Amino acid sequence: MRWNGKEKEVNHRRKEPQFKELQQLIGIVFQNEKLLRHAFTHSSYVNEHRKKPFEDNERLEFLGDAVLELTVSQFLFKKYPTMTEGELTKLRAAIVCEPSLVTFANELGFGKLILLGKGEEMTGGRERPALLADVFEAFIGALYLDQGIETVIGFLEKTVFPKINAGAFSHVMDFKSQLQELVQRDSTGVIEYCVLQEKGPAHNKEFVSKVTLNGEELGIGTGRSKKEAEQHAAQMALSVLKTKAT
Repeated sequence: MRWNGKEKEVNHRRKEPQFKELQQLIGIVFQNEKLLRHAFTHSSYVNEHRKKPFEDNERLEFLGDAVLELTVSQFLFKKYPTMTEGELTKLRAAIVCEPSLVTFANELGFGKLILLGKGEEMTGGRERPALLADVFEAFIGALYLDQGIETVIGFLEKTVFPKINAGAFSHVMDFKSQLQELVQRDSTGVIEYCVLQEKGPAHNKEFVSKVTLNGEELGIGTGRSKKEAEQHAAQMALSVLKTKAT
């Protein structure tokens, strides 16, 4: 049986990504859903549908990259008042780098929503890191155009900022090394760490650690591991020492 043009169009719509499900997931309804679709439209899809007014997401990606850098910078500036410009730049770079953006995109199921050309689909484009990172940035750009900077910040407060608060990027910050270097430079004494408390079930432990300088408590931190708790305690200690020095 042959389908006419209208039947083909209905079938095409059925195959389109479920953007309404994404909006339910993130708790944001786009005022202009075409912007959302635009954010997930890859150039390979546009090339295969030249007769239709589709536009790829590259311009939105450009905008989203700038918006993401600004919003993350603002968050870090407020959260870490004692960090130097170099430290803030290094941390921001780790948060907005391709591997991190891919993680954010995968957690939201962005891969299955991308509109791809057949060739790109067959070569694994849906799982391609660079493509996923670009889509995340394009989504941020679309969200910014649709609802403004505050909605973008609200979205990041649910998806990205909690990871920073939980110490997902503590390997970049390494407050313990910074504290040790500061103490050695000033020859002020000996740094020691100890676990004050360990609570929660085995699969969801929380540790509370203390850091002392010559026996004097400088900071207390919590984390899902001893290392993370010690990093947070060292962060507090650095803040204390830098405040004393001013």
